[in-house]
Amino acid sequence: MAPRIGLSLDTIAWDAMAIRYGVPALSALAVLLVGIWLARWLSRRALPRVTHRFDPMLGAFLANATYIGAIVIVVVVAISTLGVPVSPLLAVLGTAGLAIGLALKDSLSNIASGVMLVTLRPFQVGDVVTAAGETGTVREVRIFHTVIEGPDKQLSTLPNNLITSSPIINLTAQASRRIELVIGIGYGDDIRLARQVALAKMQADARVLADPAPDVLVYELADNAVNLGIRCFVAPPDWFGTRTSLLEQIKLGFDEAGISIPFPQRDMHVYLHDADGKMAGTGALPQAGHRTG
Repeated sequence: MAPRIGLSLDTIAWDAMAIRYGVPALSALAVLLVGIWLARWLSRRALPRVTHRFDPMLGAFLANATYIGAIVIVVVVAISTLGVPVSPLLAVLGTAGLAIGLALKDSLSNIASGVMLVTLRPFQVGDVVTAAGETGTVREVRIFHTVIEGPDKQLSTLPNNLITSSPIINLTAQASRRIELVIGIGYGDDIRLARQVALAKMQADARVLADPAPDVLVYELADNAVNLGIRCFVAPPDWFGTRTSLLEQIKLGFDEAGISIPFPQRDMHVYLHDADGKMAGTGALPQAGHRTG
């Protein structure tokens, strides 16, 4: 009978251990799996559907913040399901969080900068901006970084604290953007004729706005040319294409009107001396095409 009693006690011990530890472990696993699924559904589907209607940038930022916060809550609940006291765990997590925060102060600075970008709204998703030395279209604002697509379709990932610590220029915040061309003409050319040609080319382009009206000003009497400031306003999406087109059309118009666009030049005087150190005449210069031995 003794062996049967020992076998029965062992069986009872294993059953008790399974009930004591197995059920909480399965419950914690279920909480973890369901919680992760809910966090993904909430951050990737539920929130974007609501926030995308009025602010895509805020929606993307809240989705990332919600996912991270939900994962932390799920992990804490899963640990508490195992029977581990939550209060000491939170104290440990708080201490660990402080240490991690000191070690990752730059990352926390990125989070704070991301909150500033979402709150202050210096730009929105889809705006063309110049930030941290990069110019492009804002595609996404995340907790730690912002994604900007350049004119060459390359994506630049900029830390948020780098953006907020430098000047931000929003090139599409206004309904129009000015094109300013500085083109020099010769001192012997007619300024009024050059102004007429430039104005005609700008007025002939349908992308150039009538209000404010295009104008041509004398910017500077430079060393080699009279610099004209040729200015007009266009819609922000038309800025680059209109600018390059006007450069070509104004150059062609100046050529047809006989207006020169001088290039920098310098007069050089050469003085020759003979063997006695006396200045020689210009006749001592070798003729063009003549080879000296």
